[in-house]
Amino acid sequence: MDLGLQGKIALVCGASKGLGYASAEHLAREGAHVVIVARGQEALDQAAAKLRALGNIKVIAVATDIATPEGRAKALAAVDEIAGEKGHGPDILVNNAGGPPLGDFRDWDREIWLKAIDANMLTPVELIKATVDQMIARGWGRIVNITSSSVKAPRYDLGLSNGARSGLTGFVAGVSRHIAKSGVTINNLLPGSFETDRLRSSFVGSAKLTGETPEEVRVQRMAETPAGRFGDPDEFGATCAFLCSKHAGYINGQNVLMDGGAYPGIF
Repeated sequence: MDLGLQGKIALVCGASKGLGYASAEHLAREGAHVVIVARGQEALDQAAAKLRALGNIKVIAVATDIATPEGRAKALAAVDEIAGEKGHGPDILVNNAGGPPLGDFRDWDREIWLKAIDANMLTPVELIKATVDQMIARGWGRIVNITSSSVKAPRYDLGLSNGARSGLTGFVAGVSRHIAKSGVTINNLLPGSFETDRLRSSFVGSAKLTGETPEEVRVQRMAETPAGRFGDPDEFGATCAFLCSKHAGYINGQNVLMDGGAYPGIF
């Protein structure tokens, strides 16, 4: 299936590994030029090398903190470099940030809360603000926010994520519908348990709260998933690319849940 992404320019955050990299890879496989952003230079360079090997596409790696104004400016400047036009902005924006720490809400002070909200709510909002008008002017654009299944099925130890990402979800619900006639869509992609470094580190954090070993937490978490396994990042990347495709123009303002059937609700 041709996703219609040949020559599009994508800005993918948190893309050095995990779900962000998988999303960038599938966009690149479809012929999209990609700007990938992460804080770690070494992992980012490795990711960029793999993407360049996929075909005749432009790849720029920007090692920066996207949660800062300076970091966002660097990322957007890289997009303009590919486009050859100042202020062009991406055709596709994939917002993604590492989740805040797990723990007990009694241990979180105001500073910890503000850091979580800044990274997982306000940074995506700022990037949407910085890019959506150029998309509207061209009559086409795709924005996908990688959030979390905890938006629909909150977990106690993920309180920071529950709060910050739910705030972003509410914001997107209004904006996506306001711009729906423009040809620009904004959707949220909600991962459950995928085989990533983030998941493995969560086993350690949960184990500290429960008194179990990380391996015991892993086994229990897998048993709780109806699919009987954790997700493959490649599955996630393919779904992200589809939401960015020409075929997904009538999908807007949605929360697409990928959790192996773990969410028990109907809606």
